[in-house]
Amino acid sequence: MIQKSSCIFVFLLLFAFGLFGQRSEESFNSDWEFLRADVKGSPIFQAWEKVTLPHTARLESKVVVSQFQGDCVYRKSFTCHLKKNEKAFLYFEGVMMTATVYLNGTRMTTHEGGYLPFTVDLTSALTHGKNVIEVRVNNEDNPQIPPGKPLKDLDFNYYGGIYRNVKLIKTNEIHITDAVHENIPASGGIFVNFNSFQASTAKAKVLVHVKNESKNPANIRVETTITDGKGFSNRSISNTQELLGHTSLQIESNVSVAHAELWSPSHPFLYHMTVRVYKDNKLVDEQNQKVGIRFFELKEDGFYLNNEKYFLSGTNRHQEYPYIGYALSDEANWRDAVLIKNAGFNFVRLSHYPQSEAFLDACDELGLIVMNSLPGWQFMGDSTFQANVKQNLRDMVRRDRNRTCVLFWENSLNETWMEKPFMAELNQILDQEFPFYSISASWIDDASYDLFIPARQHGKAPDYWNHYRNGAKHILIAEYGDWEYYAQNAGFQQKSFSDLKEEERTSRQLRSDGEKRLLQQTTNFQEASNSNRKGATTIGEANWLMFDYNRGYSPDLESSGIADIFRIPKFSYDFYKSQISPRDFSRDSRLAPPNNIEIASYWSPDSPLDVTVFSNAEEVKLYLNDSLIGRKTPTVNELSDHLSQAPFVFHVDAFEAGTLMAVAFDDGKEVGLDRVSTATNPDGMDMEVDFMGIPIASDHMDVFFARVKILDHESLVSTAQNEVTFEIIKGKNVELIGENPVKAEAGIASILVRTTSFHDEIHIQATSPNLGTLIYIIKP
Repeated sequence: MIQKSSCIFVFLLLFAFGLFGQRSEESFNSDWEFLRADVKGSPIFQAWEKVTLPHTARLESKVVVSQFQGDCVYRKSFTCHLKKNEKAFLYFEGVMMTATVYLNGTRMTTHEGGYLPFTVDLTSALTHGKNVIEVRVNNEDNPQIPPGKPLKDLDFNYYGGIYRNVKLIKTNEIHITDAVHENIPASGGIFVNFNSFQASTAKAKVLVHVKNESKNPANIRVETTITDGKGFSNRSISNTQELLGHTSLQIESNVSVAHAELWSPSHPFLYHMTVRVYKDNKLVDEQNQKVGIRFFELKEDGFYLNNEKYFLSGTNRHQEYPYIGYALSDEANWRDAVLIKNAGFNFVRLSHYPQSEAFLDACDELGLIVMNSLPGWQFMGDSTFQANVKQNLRDMVRRDRNRTCVLFWENSLNETWMEKPFMAELNQILDQEFPFYSISASWIDDASYDLFIPARQHGKAPDYWNHYRNGAKHILIAEYGDWEYYAQNAGFQQKSFSDLKEEERTSRQLRSDGEKRLLQQTTNFQEASNSNRKGATTIGEANWLMFDYNRGYSPDLESSGIADIFRIPKFSYDFYKSQISPRDFSRDSRLAPPNNIEIASYWSPDSPLDVTVFSNAEEVKLYLNDSLIGRKTPTVNELSDHLSQAPFVFHVDAFEAGTLMAVAFDDGKEVGLDRVSTATNPDGMDMEVDFMGIPIASDHMDVFFARVKILDHESLVSTAQNEVTFEIIKGKNVELIGENPVKAEAGIASILVRTTSFHDEIHIQATSPNLGTLIYIIKP
């Protein structure tokens, strides 16, 4: 928000604390006991069960009709031996939504709010022997806690439980504090900013907040070291300063990085930074973090990243999984980020709340620009609610201010009317907490915000926001492709729109809704994206949305995702893949290669004879049963003339059962191939587990999908609904979650697999009547 100069360089970091010096950190996720009230508001609880975190208060059905809301309790017995001058803290990354923490019967704290972390100082109530921690959790509607809106009226579900990680942290009495826990504007913890970049040398100002919780004064100094893993290393040592007992001090260091490598979506380079605190030349605390350097700004003619004009092509993400709600593993969050990056996106909006630290880690490392968002949707509450919104903003900035990926702050309540003084105060808070260059964003076009982020449907068809002008302000289309088609105020350029039935026009299409409707969803996204890019002041877009999800107010899935709730892509995913630009591609082994080609057809007797092929290649050849249909460059028309890459459209004179084959060419050389064959009657199955380049966690909880494809020979039968029964026939610490047996949807049956550790082979068996049995083996 503050614009003290046209370009201020920000040094951002990934929170990954090291286990060095007097600081230790360990997972506190295992060996919990859990119970839940059987009926909302009931004082009667069921029996204790053993659980591992992250954990959801109740497993829900795939389509959530009556989500659990009420009370539940978590407890854990543990020992914690503290040395002299040591302290112990519990760090809760996220509990939905009110949590009261007790240690050995002593109430330690109550925290309100489900999307941001809180820390509990255990030191005063710890015993030398057995300790019992108890967390009483409630997720009932509360109009004073953001998002505030009753679940039955909400456009998403917020589930319940201790659904993110918990960590036990031990420190010396003299230690680096936690920024959220300290609750000091622009302070607490480590705060780093690169405020100079000249002749390829970046200079960082590192602010380190140190607290002395002993009664004695101490002489302390801070040492900061930055390395690149390739030989570069530079260190800064602060002056020694006296820190009185029971006081704290913010100490500034300055570090230069010569020949700095700048972070971007195509080159998400991260440095390593170590901050050490010494007392009388003895190491008392140390933290290690990954750090990235990049600079950005809104100029008169657009958004610039590292002094290059940059268009943001992105999506919105809800963080839920089927059955387990928000209780994803770190690896599952990473796999979501890989799917988003592989779809060709360089940007993701965290709709409509702060998301997990693991997801932001992935965005840092994979190269995804993030818009961080406050919890909220179409609701404004009383003064207490508003005070909590402001505290959420402070906590969100303190948690994520050093993130490489976070360039935009949605410090506003989505689709909620806010009075001018309230908006002004939210921007004042951002300025206070982040007194460097930042970009604030709101769906209300108020002068206090830097960037206007309406949904496409908030504009008037057919031009929507293409002619937006408000002085030098820019616009980012924060949602598009869904509501404007669902409400039927779009599609004016689609020649076939008038012939479509109401359910065929919408972008809300399940994978089981068939080829024609999935192709219509793709056309909607393509048309809307093409239209968005015509706006002279438009710096980017985010489609609605990445994954299908549940909503509190509707007993069905919101299915405008370009992948379903099981993370299986639809045709529209392939459209976005074809828009991948070399400037956004990161050569990371966890990501798919940049060259891609996909045929958007099932090639059945009902398939359109105009066959669309999505590819980012220069030319494509299409064959039917080895006979050449044609060789084409991209088909540019009124639906594609502003895209990075138009689709390839081929006309086939008549349907002929067999195989379509598309071959992609760059500079006359073959770079990709895809085949689709006519499928009729199921005669077999194939099972897969796609880890998206992220292996199963070996020593903590993980969740992933096992899928069975119903085949005709080797071709997917897209209409198949065969029932499949899954079974774990070998494996330790592993379970299946979800409907079982499960009917295939569009030829694929999915089930969720949860592990608490992974050191032995897992054998998953799938059986379907008339199709037999197969076994999939997962090896450590």
